[in-house]
Amino acid sequence: MELVTPGLGLIIWTSLFFLIVLFLLRKFAWKAILDSIDERNKSIEDALKAADRARAEMAQLKNENEALLQEARAERDKMLREAKAAADRLINEAHEKASAEGQRLIKQAQETINNEKNAALTEVKNQIATLSLELAEKVLRAKLSDRSAQEELVKEYIKDLKVN
Repeated sequence: MELVTPGLGLIIWTSLFFLIVLFLLRKFAWKAILDSIDERNKSIEDALKAADRARAEMAQLKNENEALLQEARAERDKMLREAKAAADRLINEAHEKASAEGQRLIKQAQETINNEKNAALTEVKNQIATLSLELAEKVLRAKLSDRSAQEELVKEYIKDLKVN
């Protein structure tokens, strides 16, 4: 039974050594252990605070990125609208220029046609007048070839003059 129940001397010496070790630990090691535990707790708290700050910064950066993305989309839409408006304006200007040029060419062609028509009419009138004169000359020569015909023509003219 001696193994199971210790003797009184063993208990005293064990208690004495325990108190000495406890005193030495308290005197020399306890403060260092508590300081390292406090330092460890502080570093964990700092790491948690830094993680919270990083999480907040990430959320802020995410919000800023979303805002920048929205701004970029708005700018893109604005540029597309401006490009479409410019293209429409260019198409309208080209259409107006083409219409004006077409109208100018039509007017110029009409003027050319009228000028050529007038020139042709003038030429036809001149040819008719020339032909009429030539015909009249031939008729008069044929009619006035003898003297009696000339006298008769003069009498008709005089008669027409008196009537008028």
